[in-house]
Amino acid sequence: MKDINALAEQVGIVLQSQRLMLATAESCTGGGVAQAVTEIAGSSGWFECGFITYSNASKTDMLDVSEGLIVRYGAVSDEVATAMAEGALANSNATITLSTTGIAGPGGAVPGKPVGTICFAWAMGHRTYSERKVFAGDRHAVREQTVAHALSGLLRFLEQ
Repeated sequence: MKDINALAEQVGIVLQSQRLMLATAESCTGGGVAQAVTEIAGSSGWFECGFITYSNASKTDMLDVSEGLIVRYGAVSDEVATAMAEGALANSNATITLSTTGIAGPGGAVPGKPVGTICFAWAMGHRTYSERKVFAGDRHAVREQTVAHALSGLLRFLEQ
């Protein structure tokens, strides 16, 4: 796994070169992605804001994720991750967003969604991409892998 600081630096270089502003919508990472990018000097030139929407109510209130979507698919779903990323885009001045929602553990697993299940989404303009991963390890390891994957996924999203 690439070093998170190196990934955040690379994200900053790419976002700045493309004149894009990033916003994050985070649940299971609790602001870890925003923390990683703001560790980089000059990040104010390409980082707009971060939404930490740990509860379902905050996802609805801050990001306009519909309660019905959460009830139907669960907070840990591609559908909710997509709605979070699109909600961050609509509720900020950012031009690109990413979201994370998942089960970092040690509890919280449900049938079909074991501990380590994380859903991601990246959104820009009218284009959104989501994916689901299952990471191994304890809570800290799952969250660390999630932050790294969110950043590396952002770089891949920008290459498309």
